[in-house]
Amino acid sequence: MERTQLGKRSEDLAVTYLRKAGLKIVQRNYRCKLGEIDCVARDGNSIVFVEVRSRSTADSGSPKYSIGPKKIQTLSKVALYYLKRNGLLSNSARFDVVTVVFEGDSPTIEWTRNAFDCAMG
Repeated sequence: MERTQLGKRSEDLAVTYLRKAGLKIVQRNYRCKLGEIDCVARDGNSIVFVEVRSRSTADSGSPKYSIGPKKIQTLSKVALYYLKRNGLLSNSARFDVVTVVFEGDSPTIEWTRNAFDCAMG
């Protein structure tokens, strides 16, 4: 599976997984001048910014460890922009990561709530 197909399929699986877990998907692939967030959801009154990561095998470990400081900083800036633009600064917010590993008969999906803190710098 080529990289763009892998990414799209992973995001579709992640959204389905999160919906089944009770989250309301507000927006997919939110883009602004500062960057992109794969998925914005609501979990009760909390706004959840979701980064989806995938791999075709588990050989190099969990894909969640591929999110470095620069990516966290970018996601933080985009999330703050989203909250300001939508008048949601008073809401609680968090960053979750959903990983999808395509190995064997069916993909393995892992959801990490509060995967990292907001990083501005």
